[in-house]
Order: sequence, then structure tokens, then C-alpha cells
Amino acid sequence: MNQNVLEQKKQVVSEIREKLAKAQSVVLVDYRGLTVENVTDLRNKYRAAGVEYKVYKNTLMRFAFNELGMQELDEHLNGPSAIVLSYDDVVTGAKVTNDFAKTNDKLKIKVGVAEGKVLDINAVKALAEIPSRDVLLGQLAGVLQANIKNLAYMLSQISEKNGGAAETVSEAAPVSEETVETVQNEE
Repeated sequence: MNQNVLEQKKQVVSEIREKLAKAQSVVLVDYRGLTVENVTDLRNKYRAAGVEYKVYKNTLMRFAFNELGMQELDEHLNGPSAIVLSYDDVVTGAKVTNDFAKTNDKLKIKVGVAEGKVLDINAVKALAEIPSRDVLLGQLAGVLQANIKNLAYMLSQISEKNGGAAETVSEAAPVSEETVETVQNEE
């Protein structure tokens, strides 16, 4: 084999390995049978979601996976394979892939990797059903807002119960001059 070709292949393996190391999750797909329009649409969806979709030779992906200790993916690296890399969160790549596969039966999920663990097809689909990070943060904000709203309502009810005005700190517990001097001396 030509030395230049070998060096190019080593660089590609290194590139794949670096991307895999940075990725929160990875999904391997079989894109056989997709039209150019389908692939363009899929790439646009990935791009909009901040996910990378790339086609590499199976042999080069195998070398990269093996260098990272993921030999169990070797059996899935046959036929046309593309890799989906999600860098921002674990869910997004699986979600976009699964949603597209629901409407286009030509795209087949082969296997996934999340947080260093290999996921079978069912686990990838289950991962895809988890709400995205933004949705979860929105739900958390809603819960926190509801608790604050309830606290404000309870405090207003206590205030109304006490004759419309809450006690001030000085009314609730008068402080003697001796206590003030003690605190000041301790400082």
C-alpha cells in the first residue's frame, strides 16, 4: 500500500477517534435505500439539532472503535454505515435518528453508544423517547416556579390572617441593648 494512502487512513482513524471521544452519544445507522433527497433532509435535521452525521469506511471506524476499547461494535460494521455524533447531550442524536426512521423505513438503526455503554436498537429507541435537555430544563423551571408561586400565596394568606400586615422583625422579637453590644464585641 502506498505510504501516502496509509498516512491518510491513519489521519481519518485519528479524526474518528477524536470525535468519538468528544461525543456524548453515537448512533450507527444503515442508510441503504435512502434517496439523495432523503439524505439531504436527514443531514439538515441533524445540522439543525447540532448533531454530526458522517459516512466513513467501516474498516476505518472499526480501527477507531477498537482503539477506544469498543470491539463489540465490530459485528455492526457491515454494509453501508454512517455515524451520528451528538456532542451536546446524550439524547439528541438518537431522537433525530429515531424520528426520521419512523417516517422513512429505509433508515435502519444498527447500534448506539451512550456514556461509554453499547446500546442495542431498543435501547437507542428508548433513549430517543427521553425529552431533550431543553425540555427537561423547561419542566424543572415550571416546577420551581409553581413552588415559588405556592410559597407566595401561603405567605399572603398568613399576612391576611394576621390582620393584613406581617409582623416586622423588631415587633416580633425586641432586642435589648445588651444583646446588640455582645454581638458587636464578637465581631
